[in-house]
Amino acid sequence: MKEGNRYFFSLILIFIITLLGLTSGYYICIFIFGKLESIPLHIIFIVQSLTSAVIYFLGWKAFIYMHWRFANKHKRFNLSHFPILSGAVEAMNKIASGDFNVLVKTNELDPFNEVADNVNRMAKELGSLEKLRQDFISDVSHEIQSPLTSISGFAALLRKGNLSQDQISHYASIIETESKRLSKLSENLLRLSNLESEDNNLNLKNYQINKQIESVLLMLEPQWSAKNITLDISLEETMICGDEDLLSQVFINLLNNAIKFTPENGNIGVNLYNNEDGVECKVFDTGIGISSEDQPRIFERFYKADKARNRSLGGNGLGLSIVKKIIDLHGGKISVTSEIGKGTEFIIWLPKVYERE
Repeated sequence: MKEGNRYFFSLILIFIITLLGLTSGYYICIFIFGKLESIPLHIIFIVQSLTSAVIYFLGWKAFIYMHWRFANKHKRFNLSHFPILSGAVEAMNKIASGDFNVLVKTNELDPFNEVADNVNRMAKELGSLEKLRQDFISDVSHEIQSPLTSISGFAALLRKGNLSQDQISHYASIIETESKRLSKLSENLLRLSNLESEDNNLNLKNYQINKQIESVLLMLEPQWSAKNITLDISLEETMICGDEDLLSQVFINLLNNAIKFTPENGNIGVNLYNNEDGVECKVFDTGIGISSEDQPRIFERFYKADKARNRSLGGNGLGLSIVKKIIDLHGGKISVTSEIGKGTEFIIWLPKVYERE
């Protein structure tokens, strides 16, 4: 192959690889999920980044191989002539071995600059995912260890004997409470895992969401009546297509939190409204409130705005993560506004989509 033809062919190959890298993630998202508008933006971003990086990696491997074949014949090719490409290959090897703390230096004038950018972006995304994994393991271990320590300690005291009946009853009650907390943690972890699994299918049906909210409030009556809490309820008759069991869990979690964090003689309320394109529901209380610093993170797994108070009330930091995931699965949105000492309001929006009979 002549020198001029070789460089022309190289430019064409670079263009094809770049085009595939930029568009492949889009088509893979469409192939896997169907409708692009139903896919969360962060999922599209991760799929695009990973797909682009893989295609760039394989494409440039093929590019290097072709030049290597040419070099074997003409004895002139050297990877050091392509510093950014060389750095990208080295970075990919580190990523493959589990080291995500890599950064390929870029140069806007270099034709391989796009490769370096995508490798850097992939390393950053994979590093973030690894940190999430490590934090998750740490949080689960902590949540499990705390009740296990209590159970073990009080069981040892019971075994020693020489205790009054009141002490025995008190220690047994603590063991029972901590056991229930472990059971609740396990249940929530399993529920969250099922919600995040790729094969999760919503059991959609048309039903009256206002009736569902009334049922949840009735179920929780012992809790709110025990604290002499006043209810402020305004529910428009509303049909919605959704997974009734999952959405019931949303209102149970939100109203449970409202009751837990509202002092005696306080107020909680639920307002449900129809609008043209969906349904809006507000769950509010006159409780302790959430600080502005904590509000952006309350939907994260295991995040607790007030750790000491949350633990005393039996929380494990998973309830709002489950709520957020269920709302996302229905194509809805949830937001929070709150002020310390005045209360909290969660605003849910769900699309009004009717299942075809």
